[in-house]
Amino acid sequence: MASKIFLDANVLINLTLKRAGYTEAKALFDLIIAGRVQAFTTAAIIHITAYYTRQVHGSKKAKDLLLGLLMDVKVIDINHEMAMVALSSQFTDIEDSLQYFAAVHHKLDLFISADKQLKKDSLPILPVITVKECLNAFE
Repeated sequence: MASKIFLDANVLINLTLKRAGYTEAKALFDLIIAGRVQAFTTAAIIHITAYYTRQVHGSKKAKDLLLGLLMDVKVIDINHEMAMVALSSQFTDIEDSLQYFAAVHHKLDLFISADKQLKKDSLPILPVITVKECLNAFE
């Protein structure tokens, strides 16, 4: 099973806001904390998560939650060339393409997201799967 995963914003937001999908996101984080998988995301995803988390919990708690996440999730970035590839791709969502190709650039194994269109747009080199599908793969 793949060991390096990318976490999309919807995964982190479900976790920090305890939205639908929280139980699965928490179970995934248990795997991450246990060292069974390595987790990655981008600064843009942290920014999006911070925005929504702060709206619900306020700045102090949002910072604490994000700092807690970053104890186990590494932030990666995209370079100029990969940004050009992402923007030239056939992905319909610009933001998704940038996140996806950051994960491709860093040779991650799986992209974890609830985004159905992103799953349709994904390439064989980096499958997009849901949190539940990821958990099932580790059972």
